[in-house]
Amino acid sequence: MRLINTTTYEFSEFHGDDIPKYAVLSHTLEHDEVTFQKWAFSRRKAEKKAGYAKIEATCKLALKIGLMYAWMDTCCNDKSSSAELSEAINFMFAWYAGAIVCFAFLADIVEGEVEKVGSQLGRKLREGLNKSR
Repeated sequence: MRLINTTTYEFSEFHGDDIPKYAVLSHTLEHDEVTFQKWAFSRRKAEKKAGYAKIEATCKLALKIGLMYAWMDTCCNDKSSSAELSEAINFMFAWYAGAIVCFAFLADIVEGEVEKVGSQLGRKLREGLNKSR
């Protein structure tokens, strides 16, 4: 599992029981995401992409709650490697489940609508829970 250091923004590889506590980002893909390839080729160019703001915000939020690592599907997986892509697909649920916290980036929410959307999500969650009982 490749994680990004929330202080240095450098990648580190971890395996098995050596995986540290980390945050994960749940988001929708947009047109200008920072991929692992773009990051590895030129971090300076990657920082100019719109998707970099999500990486930076995730790292800052994770660091704020004491987490030294974060995982994001866009930049932590090398999608040019079929073996790594296959591993990511197979382990993605486990990686989300293993995170200490999951931050959600809701790109389509307009500022000022957060309370409205939050109450709608809460209501739908309660309805879903009631149906499952």
